[in-house]
Amino acid sequence: MLYTRKGDEGTSGLFGTKDRLPKNSPIYDALGSLDELNSLLGLCRARLVSYSLFRLQDAVQKSQESLFIIQAELAGAEKALTQEHVDILENTVDSIEKLIENPHAFVIPGATELSGLLDYARAVSRRTERVVISVRTNHTISPISVAYLNRLSSFLYAMARYAAAEAKAKESSPSY
Repeated sequence: MLYTRKGDEGTSGLFGTKDRLPKNSPIYDALGSLDELNSLLGLCRARLVSYSLFRLQDAVQKSQESLFIIQAELAGAEKALTQEHVDILENTVDSIEKLIENPHAFVIPGATELSGLLDYARAVSRRTERVVISVRTNHTISPISVAYLNRLSSFLYAMARYAAAEAKAKESSPSY
């Protein structure tokens, strides 16, 4: 069944509890932001396939799976990322950094459709990180999950630069 009617009164439940919270509770902003980011990463992954960047497609899918784990953790399930999840992102960023010229200034997003989409995902990732951090005083979120969200934006930034480089697109910096 694709609907339950349980939320028709404006409340929703979290894992392992019968308590119902208003849908405008900050925890649902955090869970919704993670869901939005995951959906956007799905769009990025689909575009990576059309550009034949299959290795990066796999890396994005792994990051989507990690976001589901963070959502479960925030919702109260006994799930958590490990340091290995963070290491995988860092290793991918390190590998990409060896293949591209690292910009030493801000980059104006949109040199290509794919790089622009990845930069958009990076911005959503940074907002998601802020929203998740804002609820950690009342909800459990491991330091590793926070580190993962921080590293995810670096991962997406690196992928955007790589996508532009692969397309031989010239990226530009703002002139102040």
